[in-house]
Amino acid sequence: MSNELKTHPEIIYPEVAVNTYKPNNPVEVPVLENRLATLEVSPNIIRHITLDVSGTELDGNIRSGQSIGCIPEGFTERDGKPAKVRLYSVSSPSRGEDGKSNIVAITVKRVIEEDQHTNNLFLGLCSNYLSNLKPGDTLKITGPSGKRFVIPENANDFNYVFFATGTGVAPYRGMITDLLENGFGNQVALIFGCPYRTDLLYYDFFRELSVRHENFHYLTSISREGTRPDGTKNYVQYQLLDSREVLQPIVSQKNTLIYVCGLKGMELGLFQVMAREGFSDYLRIDEEIRDKPPSEWVVEDLKKRVRPGERMFLEVY
Repeated sequence: MSNELKTHPEIIYPEVAVNTYKPNNPVEVPVLENRLATLEVSPNIIRHITLDVSGTELDGNIRSGQSIGCIPEGFTERDGKPAKVRLYSVSSPSRGEDGKSNIVAITVKRVIEEDQHTNNLFLGLCSNYLSNLKPGDTLKITGPSGKRFVIPENANDFNYVFFATGTGVAPYRGMITDLLENGFGNQVALIFGCPYRTDLLYYDFFRELSVRHENFHYLTSISREGTRPDGTKNYVQYQLLDSREVLQPIVSQKNTLIYVCGLKGMELGLFQVMAREGFSDYLRIDEEIRDKPPSEWVVEDLKKRVRPGERMFLEVY
């Protein structure tokens, strides 16, 4: 049972297209652009890829916050079967990239890791396939996917706080654009976390938005460059403390929605800080754990006893 008071406006979900193209019937589209989304000196390689969906049913029918599936054609899984679909969040606004409904963007991190036990190099199958695509190449895609990680139809009834780590910022590029370009007057905050400053995705884009729109607050948390006064790392959840003068007036309002996207490990710390700071009305906390201090919550508690409430939307991986 939720401990959230029903005092917020009704959340009206928009009607969105879902699974227009399925894995057994994908559509093939050309790649228009494939460029770095980070600074060239970044230790991570993250690319911004645009696709031309002209002549398909995806043209004008993808909502920011949704995902598309990408098929690494010609590759196989470890069991020898054809490679499965991988989902990637759309990073373009609902009107399309640069206002062109036929152009859809995704954000892809090239996965290159070393196995700590064997010292063998592991290359992400689909991420490297996508990162190697060149303008003019084609890609088989499916989708769109997702009905709930979107801006409500009655967008102007709410404030928004977006938490992201890494490529989890991708959907917010489109969602925030949708809001601000339509004259949105309420409060919007983006809290983005990454290991190094060179990993700040779309930094100039968000910084310029914050200059042009007084109601948009752009806060960054760099986890591997220095620590907070108490020795903890600069993770996104601590912005609720370190930038309390900006965030707490927004989060304390009953018409604020919180979106969380990125690495699954961000859940526990964020939920703990929110509960400790008196924002547990965004969570569903089971009775059996109500008396347990949030600092003592463990990952297992998130599976059974602490979950997002009606005003929080979660996409973690």
